[in-house]
Amino acid sequence: MVDGINPARSPADLRLQRRIFAASHGRDLTPEERETLERIRPPQTYPVRLAVQSYDGPIAMLPVAQLYVRDVPDLSPPEDKDLLQVLWCPFDHPIMPRTLLFWRSAAAVTDILDAPPEPPAVQFDGYLPEPCVLEPEQITEYPDHLDLSDELQEQLKQWSVPQTADEDMDPDTYYDCVLSNAPGWKVGGWPAWNSTDPSPQPCSECGTGMEVLMTVATFEEGDDAGNSWSPYPHPGAGPYPGHRGYNATGVQIGSGYRQHLFVCPAKPEHPHIELMT
Repeated sequence: MVDGINPARSPADLRLQRRIFAASHGRDLTPEERETLERIRPPQTYPVRLAVQSYDGPIAMLPVAQLYVRDVPDLSPPEDKDLLQVLWCPFDHPIMPRTLLFWRSAAAVTDILDAPPEPPAVQFDGYLPEPCVLEPEQITEYPDHLDLSDELQEQLKQWSVPQTADEDMDPDTYYDCVLSNAPGWKVGGWPAWNSTDPSPQPCSECGTGMEVLMTVATFEEGDDAGNSWSPYPHPGAGPYPGHRGYNATGVQIGSGYRQHLFVCPAKPEHPHIELMT
């Protein structure tokens, strides 16, 4: 379903819009570019009663990530599986796309489509991932300060004071910005609690405490972390030159947040959950 405020557009139109914005970065739009954008982004009216558009039949989901255990050992897949495919719906469910996880054996994937099916429309530009080649980098990060005891939080504040003496950073936020919760897309690690407080995430099937499988992020860098988490080599700005941080994937979660996918460590095939922070 599509509401009358956020008109859905085809993947082809969204890709065309991205090419125009990338080509016109640093200059004014040409008349031809303006005409094209007006065609694919017609002016919207907002009636009191919102119009609702529906699509009959199943809608193809969009590929988000394809990860091999040989490249990302921390995946911890079910037995005899070595490939994870993550897809999501091109519409809100709400506030973020609903994801599906497919654990597979790479050797069993023999019938590969040259042109995978695409949905007829995507609700938001940020729900259409830009194809990227992954370069996995192993890092060490630590829990969010909210996951730590009050005593340890106070110790970290005291420790951070001399660390920030020669830097323009707040000692109260130094730990979170520089050491914990690396920004960007990642497998494993710790959840960030930027927009919500920590809360238990039990498995709906067996009650085991769930762990972060993967984080889908809007940006590869944060505003406050300086260069401590900058990817190397620098990936470039991606389809949105001028945006803060780096966004090679074109994905936007909410107004710039992250989507954590939690899975059951005892049985990865149990239903997973999504959380935006």
